Amino acid sequence: MEESWVNTPETPIAGSDPGETAGTDLHLELSGEGSRRAQLADALREAVRSGRLPPGTRLPPYRSLALDLGIARNTAAAAYAELVEEGWLSARQGSGTRVAQRAAVHPDRQRSPQRRNRRRVPHDLMPSSPDAAAFPRTAWLTSARRAVAAAPNDAFGVGDPRGRPELREALTEYLARARGVRAAPDRIMICSGFAHGLGLLGKVLGGTWAVEAYGLAFHRAVLEAAGSRTVPLTVDASGARVEELPERGVRAALLTPAHQFPTGGPLHPQRRVAVIDWARSCGGVLVEDDYDGEFRYDRQPVGAVQGLDPDRVVYIGSVSKSLSPALRLGWMVLPGWLVDDVLAAKGPREMWSGVVDQLTLADFITSGAYDRHLRHMRRHYRRRRDLLVGTLAERTPHIRVGGIAAGLHAVLELPDGTEDTVLRATRRQGLALDGLRSYRHPDSTMAPRDGLVIGYGTPMDHAFPGALDALCLALPDPEEDEKD
Repeated sequence: MEESWVNTPETPIAGSDPGETAGTDLHLELSGEGSRRAQLADALREAVRSGRLPPGTRLPPYRSLALDLGIARNTAAAAYAELVEEGWLSARQGSGTRVAQRAAVHPDRQRSPQRRNRRRVPHDLMPSSPDAAAFPRTAWLTSARRAVAAAPNDAFGVGDPRGRPELREALTEYLARARGVRAAPDRIMICSGFAHGLGLLGKVLGGTWAVEAYGLAFHRAVLEAAGSRTVPLTVDASGARVEELPERGVRAALLTPAHQFPTGGPLHPQRRVAVIDWARSCGGVLVEDDYDGEFRYDRQPVGAVQGLDPDRVVYIGSVSKSLSPALRLGWMVLPGWLVDDVLAAKGPREMWSGVVDQLTLADFITSGAYDRHLRHMRRHYRRRRDLLVGTLAERTPHIRVGGIAAGLHAVLELPDGTEDTVLRATRRQGLALDGLRSYRHPDSTMAPRDGLVIGYGTPMDHAFPGALDALCLALPDPEEDEKD
């Protein structure tokens, strides 16, 4: 058996022919009886028959394929011609040689797409997801071209675990201007998102962390995986009750001060001051998850708590809501005394965030495209929020809606003891969403609250009204509640 890439005496000398760099790579195994022409034709038939080369696939020019396989050009050309005559391939001037549209496909390959198709939920109202269709593709590509063209050669070497200096400098200016964060480039570290940054801090700080009684179980799991345990802080209309911190005996706290997730609302000003006083008094650290800090609708922006004391607050942000979670880009603004320890935990090389995306985001910010995108998305999400609230007010006025002044989700309050029943009804309507109880810390002493957490960022514009119709059909009727 001879695989591709194996040279033979028939292979032209490297650099002697432009065909050496033309075309695309195609892996074929030449084996069996007969001439090289017969072996190549059999290998191509099998690749098409098995479905590895589906109809419409463009094959490499016969000269480049011959060079890769170490056979004569005439041999490859003759094999191509044979398969065109048999109907396996089609050749047209200007478009090259392709697998014919009517080429036979193995029955198993015909059935496999059906086996792989996963059931899709008609209406996705899961919280915290942005509108993927609104990603600014054109502006992002413009920044990518500009950033790559201007990047120094060392940008394409081994990655710096601190992150590219271009992005750290851009974030220094942006975060100070837009979020009131006090930072310098040498205190910013790029990470692949909030969870990545939180995991690094969990390893460095260790011990027991205070977290909000209602929050993401995933974040609690990240801390536990890093060797830390969590204890809950009561949450009310003013955010986390930080006066409970001293009695918890912790040195680290994780909060969402700009917009408590999932119940909604900013941390009260007095509590913002109180959490800083706690951190100073015990040498503790507040880790600030700036959840939805960019998206506010009915109130003035709430600045970051980090601005009150940069030496006692770690500020973490990302583009997962503002642009896309697919970019895997976030940042930590660290107290100076934590930088070296977190850097050591991250490792000597950047293994998480791609340099090109970092350079692109830096240009996207400095060019003003990020601000323009955020302003556009605020209007977009506010329209979604208003449609949600208006529809519920008209069709289910007995359901109270909260947490709507900012962010990408709302909380629908339900009568006690009805959450499980309503969730089953939403599934029958083809809705994917969360119940409020799923966010409750298992050790919390707060009375469980029944509700639905509705994300309004994900559905396409044309599908959103249908999702709201399905939601209203699933919500309980007040007359039925009275009968119960």
